[in-house]
Amino acid sequence: MEGDSVTLNSGFIAISEMEDCEIQWIFGRARTLIAVINKQTNRFSVYDGVLDGRFRNRLKLDDQTGDLTITNTTMKHAGCYKAQILYISIDYNLIVYARLPVPVISRVCSSSSSSSNCSLVCSVVIVGHVTLSWYKGNSLLSSISVSDLSISLSLPLEVEYQEKNSYSCVINNPIRNQTTHLDITQLCQPCSDSEHCCGSTEAVIRLVLSALVGVATVILLVYDIRSTRADQDQAQMHP
Repeated sequence: MEGDSVTLNSGFIAISEMEDCEIQWIFGRARTLIAVINKQTNRFSVYDGVLDGRFRNRLKLDDQTGDLTITNTTMKHAGCYKAQILYISIDYNLIVYARLPVPVISRVCSSSSSSSNCSLVCSVVIVGHVTLSWYKGNSLLSSISVSDLSISLSLPLEVEYQEKNSYSCVINNPIRNQTTHLDITQLCQPCSDSEHCCGSTEAVIRLVLSALVGVATVILLVYDIRSTRADQDQAQMHP
């Protein structure tokens, strides 16, 4: 995950096994040298200023094993790493996952919704390489996956009013997951015939529109009063 540390093994149990050979740590298709261990000169060097400084203050070499540690990882550190020792190499493919957001469950306002069902949607924003799922207890109901980066996901669900089943929305990647549990009693309340089931967003929009209409009405009333007084003043000056 972003922000975690990862250690890549050089293949040596101890540097003391080395004689005059050199270990080179190489990154990416361009084969950028990021670290060197030379036992003969007893040199342990990291080149963290390369590639626009993406490794700056993040590379650590173990002087006993030659292992390379990358701290505070970001998405830019994903890629191929190679420990080159003479004609032998050890290759690593590092995948870095973005931190998972907490899924948000909200009610959907729709005039076409069944009067006996509550329409919901679970959503997350700016995610990649994840799966978003609805669960009823421990049973999977539906899911949607995405492999692209920086995309928003949403997954609908319909439940009956006042039912006692437990539902949860889960977002996960191969490493971790985030879960939000549905509170049916809070989000799903039956509406009477004279009411329209609206989520908080629509209610706020209606409130703002009502306020704007009220302000416009006051402005027009004040303008009308001032215009009437001006006409009366002109009538008194010119009988």
